[in-house]
Amino acid sequence: MTSYPPPPWHLTADACLSLWRVPTRDVHPAALSVAGHTTVFTAWIAYREPGQLSYHELLAAVPVRGKRTTCTITQIWVDSEVSLAGGRELWAIPKDLADLRFTGRTFTAATGDDWIATAAFTPRPGPRLTLPTRFDVLQDRDGAPVRTPVGAKIRPRLAAADWTINAGGPLGYLSSRRPFVSLTLPGAELEFGV
Repeated sequence: MTSYPPPPWHLTADACLSLWRVPTRDVHPAALSVAGHTTVFTAWIAYREPGQLSYHELLAAVPVRGKRTTCTITQIWVDSEVSLAGGRELWAIPKDLADLRFTGRTFTAATGDDWIATAAFTPRPGPRLTLPTRFDVLQDRDGAPVRTPVGAKIRPRLAAADWTINAGGPLGYLSSRRPFVSLTLPGAELEFGV
């Protein structure tokens, strides 16, 4: 059994995030929907010191109903056995392993079978933005909900993003679309499972 830190995990991260408008039927049946569409959040995240763990991650999530801002992670890849084991066992997050390459703000993700996506982010000027500093991640474990609270200190900045997504891959439902907002989140501090 892989050893991982007990909750909460105290993490420091540099992240790049894109938001997409997608037909709800293409993503997740519980996603919050407006006129048949939902928002998909995708993020490339580099966890680093002084946080407890250092690894890379690519994820997709959708908003779902909750007492406060709540999301469900629909797909997620990491390059750390420790993160994979902890995420699955503590919080029912469906982490899989992938080859994740981060070079500055340019990213690639692939599995042993095929490539998933590539992206490049360029910061751009704009107003200061506000995102929730507390939210919940809601996952399913054998039909039972697993709700995990998350605290965050983040400083989002607007960015332009250029994505290339494998149409036949697990994020293929995004391949013909463009994100409507992209952000960089340098030096984010997260408490996962507080």
